[in-house]
Amino acid sequence: MTAHAPLRYVKMNGLGNEILAVDLRAGGRTLSASEIKALAENPTTAFDQMMVLLPPRTPGTAAFVQIFNTDGSESAACGNGTRCIGWLEAERTGQSAMRFETRSGMVAVSIADISAITVDMGEPRFGWADIPLSEPFHDTRAIELQIGPIDRPILHSPSVVNVGNPHVVFWADKPVETYDLGRFGPMIENHPLFPERTNVTVAQVTSRTAIKIRTWERGTGLTRACGTAACATAVSAMRKRLTDRKVTVTLPGGDLVIEWTAENRILMTGPVEIEHAGETGATSAAAAGA
Repeated sequence: MTAHAPLRYVKMNGLGNEILAVDLRAGGRTLSASEIKALAENPTTAFDQMMVLLPPRTPGTAAFVQIFNTDGSESAACGNGTRCIGWLEAERTGQSAMRFETRSGMVAVSIADISAITVDMGEPRFGWADIPLSEPFHDTRAIELQIGPIDRPILHSPSVVNVGNPHVVFWADKPVETYDLGRFGPMIENHPLFPERTNVTVAQVTSRTAIKIRTWERGTGLTRACGTAACATAVSAMRKRLTDRKVTVTLPGGDLVIEWTAENRILMTGPVEIEHAGETGATSAAAAGA
């Protein structure tokens, strides 16, 4: 009977967004789909996203990072998770800046301290085919999509953007907590308009420099924090001229500062927290369903 070798991990969170960091850069160890599922279901290692560090593919990068959601699907970007692994890499090497490579491209991280880690999330993509959408919309600041009755929609005309993964942002005129995101989030996530599914955010702009949001995260569900949702909401609000180019986005887990620079880069700054480090026991591959 084949057994999985023990797996070392660090459990962290970014504003309550549960992150499991696993470093496989030494080689000799892989993760099966069944093992990822078991880690997600174990209360000790349960995660919203798992960041798996693999050997670098590009010189000058710290690692190639695979990102897994709770349901085992892959994501191309995770801002909170990137802050977490940035802090771990800074602690390991003593460096205050590094680059990681993900499916969405290169991600630069700079560290002031554990409460102020900045991730360059890259350039937003607004073209309907880049998000992607299943049909053309020439102005993605407000597309034809609504929640509720046709004559009296609860929410309508959302913005859409890709910031490493697809996002739809509904603009609310009431506190975001009053909307039943847990009910309509999965319906919008799996709407035919989004061939790769989508993250779903309800946002309320409260001033030129402040936004409140709640997010249904693709492949995960309701989450206390989603870094890419904060970025998507901020740049969408800026594009609609609802806010200035630097805002504080308040999520259920806390605040992130998002800046959209003149060079068309999204900078996200926020804290991380280490919960615990550990090692899984050797488990039967057969028992895990491998």
